[in-house]
Amino acid sequence: MNNHKRNFLKPLTLTALGVGLCLTNAPALADEASNYPNKVIHFVVPYAAGGPLDAAARQLGERVQETLGQNVIVENKAGAGGNVGLASVAQAKADGYTLGMGAVATMAINPWLYQKMPFDPSKDFAPVILLSNVPNVLILNKKFATENGINDVQTLVDYLKQHGDKVNYASGGNGSAGHLAGELFKQRAAVDMLHIPYQGANPAKMALLANQTQLMFDNLASSLPQIKADEVVALAVTTAERSSFLSEVPTLEESGIANFDISTWFGVVAPAGTPEAIIEKLNQAYAEGMKDERVQQQMRNMASDLEPGSAQDFTNYAKEELAKYQEMIKAAAIKLD
Repeated sequence: MNNHKRNFLKPLTLTALGVGLCLTNAPALADEASNYPNKVIHFVVPYAAGGPLDAAARQLGERVQETLGQNVIVENKAGAGGNVGLASVAQAKADGYTLGMGAVATMAINPWLYQKMPFDPSKDFAPVILLSNVPNVLILNKKFATENGINDVQTLVDYLKQHGDKVNYASGGNGSAGHLAGELFKQRAAVDMLHIPYQGANPAKMALLANQTQLMFDNLASSLPQIKADEVVALAVTTAERSSFLSEVPTLEESGIANFDISTWFGVVAPAGTPEAIIEKLNQAYAEGMKDERVQQQMRNMASDLEPGSAQDFTNYAKEELAKYQEMIKAAAIKLD
C-alpha cells in the first residue's frame, strides 16, 4: 500500500473510531438519565443559612425528595456576593447530583460588577427552573412625603427636579438591586439624588423610617408590613406588571417612567453539560414541588406567586436579564473591584 493510500485511510479510521465511541457512550448516558437519581443530591445555596433563599431551598428540597426518592442536602457556601457558592456548582460534575440556587445577583448583576468572575453565567450553567420573581417597590418616608405633597411618582419627580440635591435614597449596599433600581430611576426620570449604601436592607429601611434617608427601592416582601401598617408611602412597583400582593399600587411604567422592569428572582441551576433528560426530570420534580401548599405558603411569604415554567423558559429569561443589567450597570458606571 502506498503512502497516499495510508494517509487517506488514517483519517477515515479515526473518524470511524470517534463515531464508535459516541455510539458506545450513548446507551451509557441514556442509562444514567433513566436511573437518575440513585444517590444523594447536593444543593448549594450561595448565601448564609437562615435567609429567604435558604428557607425556600430547604422547603422545596423536602418536597423534591418525596418525588425523586433521594435525599436533597442543602449546603450553604456564602461569599463574594454569592459567587463562591455558585462557582462550586459550575465546577462540579455535570451529572445532576450537584445543583445550586442561581439568583439575579449571581446570574445577571455580578458579572458586570466584578472585574474577575469565577464563572460565566451564560456558559457554565444549565438552568432548571425559575422559582420566584418578586418586584421591588419604591417607598418613601411618610413624613417626608406628607410635608412635600408627594403622593405619586410624578409629584416625586417634580420634587426631585427642584430639590434632588437634598434627597438621599437608601439601599442595602453598592451593587444591590435597590442601588441599581435607584440609578435606573435617576436615568429614566432625568433627576438627581444621593445614594446612601448600608450593610443590608434592614439597616437601610431603619434609616428610611427615621427620615435619615427619604426613599428606597425595597424588596416587596420586606416592605409589605410597613406598607400595610401605613408607616411608609408606596408609590410604584418596579416590574412591568402589578403585583397581586399590592394590586392597588401602579408600576413605574404606568406612572410614566418608560422601560423600567426590575425584579428579584432566583431558580435552580445545574452545571453546564448535564444531560437534558436529567434537567427535564429535575424540572418536573421542582415544578411539582412548587405546587405543594407548604411551598406555596413559603413563596407567598416572599411575595411570589410564580407559576412553574420550563427549563428553556428560565434559560431565555436569564439570558435577557444578563444583557439588561450589562447595559444598566455600564450606564451607571458601578464597579465593586
